[in-house]
Amino acid sequence: MGPVLSSRPLIGVTTSEMRVAKNVQPTPQGEPPQQEMALGLAYLRAVEAAGGLPLVIPPMPAGAIKPLIDRLHGICLSGGPDLDPSIYDAAPHALLGPTEPELDRFELDLAREAYGRNLPILAICRGMQLLNVSTGGTLTQHLPDVTDGAIQHRQTAAADQTTHPVELASASVTASVIGMADIAVNSFHHQAIDQLGRGLLAVGWSPDGVVEAIEAPGRDFALGVQWHAECLTGRAEQARLFESLVEASQTYASLPTAMAA
Repeated sequence: MGPVLSSRPLIGVTTSEMRVAKNVQPTPQGEPPQQEMALGLAYLRAVEAAGGLPLVIPPMPAGAIKPLIDRLHGICLSGGPDLDPSIYDAAPHALLGPTEPELDRFELDLAREAYGRNLPILAICRGMQLLNVSTGGTLTQHLPDVTDGAIQHRQTAAADQTTHPVELASASVTASVIGMADIAVNSFHHQAIDQLGRGLLAVGWSPDGVVEAIEAPGRDFALGVQWHAECLTGRAEQARLFESLVEASQTYASLPTAMAA
């Protein structure tokens, strides 16, 4: 039996995928086409199954960020499209994918506020890249420029299928959470970490040298993984990432400085 409702920490989950009205196919008898946010239900189900209460976070005015963080006990920075390189002062690559600069800036401010308060953070794929940029890091905008093609970083297999290995630093928090130093992962990304942000440590790599996991040793719980762990929670080692986020969030909720949701 899972934890009772009142004991479950409130965990915010960002939504980074925007769909413009002209590309929205309305359902019969449904609402008219309009700009929409999209988020895979797998994130929410993974948080809920681990014992947390997921709360979807849409883009909001900057003034809403601090009151929102006041009420959260943890946060999951989700996946999504490429980040706009202007947020780390780089020129766009010719093969940069579609971006949403205003959304990027909102999530950047959100990540900085959460990180600054030592709020537990689990960052997934784009979310890991965002965490890196929020601490002063940069990204490789087009992975084929820096890899030999031996690893397919945008797999064609289903999301619940693993397609390449990742080696984790054996002494890392991430390896301790997962319970192993060698793990099989899925892969759906176009960009990757270039220069690490301040206070972050690379702790996982694919065989071609791409950074696949990061953590912040100076924080109680701040982990990032480049793969989509939310789609692999049928595997115990992947589910432990969300379980550890929830455990850290429960601890955070019990602190005198944390407000009850």
